[in-house]
Amino acid sequence: MNGNPITVLIYYQAKPGMEDVTKQELTALIASVVSEPACISINLHQDPDDPTRFMLYENWADKDFYIGEHLQTPHIQNFIQRAEGFLVAPPEISFWELLNE
Repeated sequence: MNGNPITVLIYYQAKPGMEDVTKQELTALIASVVSEPACISINLHQDPDDPTRFMLYENWADKDFYIGEHLQTPHIQNFIQRAEGFLVAPPEISFWELLNE
């Protein structure tokens, strides 16, 4: 790991009526991901005005690890395969660098 920390925001849109399934799937995914070596933290959020919208707020120690090894893990690949059953579309992912602490 080269040590370029990154914050990742991931937005998901659940299919109507699939909010509980989406929440369960994301919670299970987080339980697997937090044990990865570069994962610092992950927080799951749900839009209070639109319960079909979810956001993951993730902090990673290394961006290269995230876009490389992390995205190839079996739990991510399995989630991607199941996601079309409960998500409207693939998630929107953005990367953010911390400017101050």
